[in-house]
Amino acid sequence: MNTNHALTDREIVKLVSLSMVRLKTTSLFIHSAGWILLFIFPLLFMSDIESIGELLTSMYYWQFCLFYIALFYLHTYWIFPFLFFKKRYILYGFAVICLFASVYMLKPFDQLIVHNSFSRREGEPPPGLVPPPRLGKPMHDRPDFRPEPSESVERLPKGDHIDITSIFLFVIMMALSIAIETMYQWRETEKRAVQAEADKISAELSFLKAQIHPHFLFNTLNNIYALAITQNENTATSIMKLSNIMRYVTDEVLEDFVPLSNEVECIRNYIDLQRLRLGKNMQIDFSVNGNQERVKIAPLLLMTFIENVFKYGVSNHHPGSIIIKIVAERQHIYFFCQNQIFTPTQNTNREGVGIVNTRQRLNRLYSDKHSLNIKSEDNVFTVELTLYS
Repeated sequence: MNTNHALTDREIVKLVSLSMVRLKTTSLFIHSAGWILLFIFPLLFMSDIESIGELLTSMYYWQFCLFYIALFYLHTYWIFPFLFFKKRYILYGFAVICLFASVYMLKPFDQLIVHNSFSRREGEPPPGLVPPPRLGKPMHDRPDFRPEPSESVERLPKGDHIDITSIFLFVIMMALSIAIETMYQWRETEKRAVQAEADKISAELSFLKAQIHPHFLFNTLNNIYALAITQNENTATSIMKLSNIMRYVTDEVLEDFVPLSNEVECIRNYIDLQRLRLGKNMQIDFSVNGNQERVKIAPLLLMTFIENVFKYGVSNHHPGSIIIKIVAERQHIYFFCQNQIFTPTQNTNREGVGIVNTRQRLNRLYSDKHSLNIKSEDNVFTVELTLYS
């Protein structure tokens, strides 16, 4: 069982790494191809090599490109993920309207063409055209001379002109931005799902090695044996509680989420078996409130804290108390535990491996939908955890 799980962990880590490499490669390719197309687009309107060279050295050409690059990354990495994915649709719509208004008012493509047209010296013919020979009296010296509007002037947009090309580029940019960010979020969700599977398997192994380690099993079996020798009426019940814990660990832990009632039942059985070795000086206040069937929780998420309570908060020589509370609401699950620290260790002021792993599971499974507060003051260890639906 342990060997198979170890192989599965390695395969999952490899799968996550390959997924990240593919995501970065695909993203880099899409970005590069998009900006190359943007840089080439204005060149399609040039008639000859000289015009293209003039455009590439124009400040307005690079302003045009940088304008759309700034709009793209502003929408991709700020507006879309922080407004749309956070379900702030009104603010997102307002932000998109502002971006569209900036394109509509500034007319970046028209401005590029106009400034490129006027960049030539006055009176210089367009590239590729030979000026006609001058015959007789110069035209501008004749009294009936009326200068015709030049090609550059005719290409000036009127005040009410709509820059269709700029708007078209804006629409393409928005569609590409949404597609890229949506793909990225989908890949991130897939990666978290794969990582959650690895965390779930690691949690099962950690529980089997920590909570249900041989020391616990030997003590529990010895206590049950003592009950059997004395023909105590709780013998059969104790055996059943241990059996239920092992069944929960080996079967239901494979599920992504289980009803809170299943987790509570495992905790209750664990506490009852721990009572067999505790003296009368230890008081355990364990309470559960709310409808446990209506909410679900990741299996074994709370057992790390429960195990720490009985590992460091129990004494056979000094009186003490343990408080464990679970409250189930429609929108959240609240967990609280508190105990005195009787067993001094070098790790008292820092989190152990079990709690670090639990933090990682919370970040993967509940992301920003949880609140964990752990503190140790005046030789009292307290844990408060809230899980939001």
